[in-house]
Amino acid sequence: MSTTQPIRNLENLERLKNYFLTECPNLRNYLLVHLSVNTALRISDILSLTWEDVYDFYHFTFREHLILTEKKTKKRKQIPLNENLVESLTSYMQSYPVVLPKNYLFFGRNVSHPLSRSQAFRILKTASENLHFEDPVSCHSLRKTFGYHAWQAGVTPVMLMNIYNHSSYQITKRYLGIEQKEIDDVFLNIKL
Repeated sequence: MSTTQPIRNLENLERLKNYFLTECPNLRNYLLVHLSVNTALRISDILSLTWEDVYDFYHFTFREHLILTEKKTKKRKQIPLNENLVESLTSYMQSYPVVLPKNYLFFGRNVSHPLSRSQAFRILKTASENLHFEDPVSCHSLRKTFGYHAWQAGVTPVMLMNIYNHSSYQITKRYLGIEQKEIDDVFLNIKL
C-alpha cells in the first residue's frame, strides 16, 4: 500500500484549485480543496461543518476562527480563517439563494446531508487524474500539504505536531513527507 503524499509543487496546488474554477467549475469542490489545505483538518471534520461554524448569522459576518472538536481526537481546535479563505467562503455563499445556519457547507444530494468521504475522495482522484498528477491526490494529501508547506516556510516540526494533534514527533515527521532531496538540500546549502 502506498503512502499518501502532500502536493509539494505549489503550481500543482494552484492547478488543482483552478480546475474547480475553470475546467470543471464547481465552487463547492474548489472550497473543499481551499479549506482543506488552509486548515489541515481531517476530511471527516471538514465534511461535518455547517454554515454556522464559519458564519455569524447574528452579526452577518464570517467568524474570525473556526472552532470545533475533532472527531478522531476529541480535542478542541481553534483555527483562524485567513483572508483568502473568507473570500472563497463569500463567493460560495453568494452562489446560493438561501443559506441556513444548520446547512452543511459541503452537502451531498441535499443540504441536510453532508458529502460523503468516498465522494470527496472520488472528486479529488478524478481531478488529479485529469490534471495528470504524478501522485494521486486524496483528502489526506490536502491535510499533509498544509504541513509540508508550513515546514518549508520554516514552521518547526514541534509546532506542526501541535497543529495536527499528533502524539509523537515520529508521526509528524512521516506526515511531512520529507524526501532525500530535501535532506540533500540542507547539507548542500549549509556551508560552514
